Amino acid sequence: MILVEGEIDGFMLFVATEKGLSDAYQLSLRQTLDALVAWVERRKLLLRDLGTEELADFLGDRKAAGLASSSLRISTVHLKVFFRWLAAKGVIEMDPAEPLLAPKPDEYLPETLNQQLVERMIEGVDTTVPLGRRDRAILELFYASGLRLSELCGLSLTDFLEDESFLRVTGKGRKTRMVPIGGKARVALENYLRNERPNLVKKRTSMEVFLSVRGGRLSPDRVRQIVKQRAAQAGIEEKVYPHLLRHSFATHLLEGGADLRVIQEMLGHADISTTQIYTHVDGKRLKSLHKKFHPRG
Repeated sequence: MILVEGEIDGFMLFVATEKGLSDAYQLSLRQTLDALVAWVERRKLLLRDLGTEELADFLGDRKAAGLASSSLRISTVHLKVFFRWLAAKGVIEMDPAEPLLAPKPDEYLPETLNQQLVERMIEGVDTTVPLGRRDRAILELFYASGLRLSELCGLSLTDFLEDESFLRVTGKGRKTRMVPIGGKARVALENYLRNERPNLVKKRTSMEVFLSVRGGRLSPDRVRQIVKQRAAQAGIEEKVYPHLLRHSFATHLLEGGADLRVIQEMLGHADISTTQIYTHVDGKRLKSLHKKFHPRG
């Protein structure tokens, strides 16, 4: 079957070499297409048999298997991109995925920490002990700049524009944005770079900002452990992870009156609709305050 024998591999090569999409996105895309192949083969269909109805049935089966609405939306995009590519190449006459409608996302409100808990966790790091300066800088950057975990782990020394208090951040799709880091985060970062990072440098060390005790780049799993450990040391019972600090960053900016477009830019969201989830968080908080304090709440 042509769908199995060559077109997917050709498409993945196109995505990797010409689109330059991240490895994580390529993996997600491949998983969707592999699931489609398995579904098609179970039904003994051919490529020419796949119309909009069949693709809708495939997505319906994925939903019935427990795939969340957010994942179904991503799978729908994957199908649209793949079949658009097939049509452009002339492999198929018409694009059957074009009419597909992505499911509405589940109502999901990201968890956040309040400002007091964030302050307690950050201020609780003892910078006089080994790795204290490093871990303090990590927490400060997550909260001050809203970085993704992969973005923080990928920071290079050349990304820190010391005279301008900005970071050059490479996000999803290898898109670059400039992010302000704020006064406290800048002090913490400079303290680490000048007074602790040199002690972690080994012969094989490169330009990574955050180093392990062995002189290599900190892995995402290790950073997750650091955040979890620092939260526990501060006596925080909530489950704390890097993306929670990113959510808290955005929510606290919105609560402080920041424009949604500004928050979108700092988070690196391609679509404003992704950022709008934080308006629901803020709205939920306002409703709670109204109910608590208004005489007729």
